[in-house]
Amino acid sequence: MSNLNRREWIYWMVALILSAVISHGEDPWTARKWTVDGVTRVALISKPQVAGNTAAPLVFAFHGHGGSMKNATRMFPIRELWPEAIVVYMQGLNTPGRLTDPEGKKSGWQSSAGDQGDRDLKFFDAVLVSMKKENRIDDRRIYSTGHSNGGGFTYLLWAMRGDVFAAVAPSASAASRSRGLLKPKPVLHIAGESDPLVKYEWQKATIKAVRVLNGCGEGEAWELDPLCTIYPSVNGNPVVTAIHPGNHSFPRQAPDVIVKFFKSQVKPE
Repeated sequence: MSNLNRREWIYWMVALILSAVISHGEDPWTARKWTVDGVTRVALISKPQVAGNTAAPLVFAFHGHGGSMKNATRMFPIRELWPEAIVVYMQGLNTPGRLTDPEGKKSGWQSSAGDQGDRDLKFFDAVLVSMKKENRIDDRRIYSTGHSNGGGFTYLLWAMRGDVFAAVAPSASAASRSRGLLKPKPVLHIAGESDPLVKYEWQKATIKAVRVLNGCGEGEAWELDPLCTIYPSVNGNPVVTAIHPGNHSFPRQAPDVIVKFFKSQVKPE
């Protein structure tokens, strides 16, 4: 995903127009609460803008450390890019960070299985049960994405709840602690070559590991976005990389790439 600025102006003009249209309608988000181990947890949910007779894809999008579910709705504007999908933006709790905020004064997600009593994995389980109970969900099209700590939690979900997902798309994160628990799964990894927080070398090691796990061959330009690289898989679990020259920030073009990737991946029957 180098030279991303080539499409930046067009992408953001379209996004601004869509946002303006939506802003004149009703609030597109529904706030929900769950009680998990006696703690109130919350999320924002977006339902399809047009009711249909087919089962809907379900996308989970996770904010980074210090972020919020509201911030995630802006970071991952999946509603505008994939109006047929149900999108869930869960809110993290105050969490000690492994790289920053050791006192845990900011919101985030557990980094490893067993952390904080698996509170966030339990929260995910509760939300997934509700979504399936209340909506017609396509079980073959459930996805997770997240940035930074949210990307790390996406890797943890892949490790601990992998059978749920058709594909995942972590950004600016690594899977050093959960790597050994992963099973083959299509993945899009977004990384900045100048990331000062989650070092690019760490992310490259994760990418290399999942390429081996997924039985991938040599990389080539991805037909859905030539600025990305796809590593075809002998077992149907490709790895796509979106490498940009930036830092730890989430690239503005990334949501478009994520949605293209998710649309291309359906879990086998």
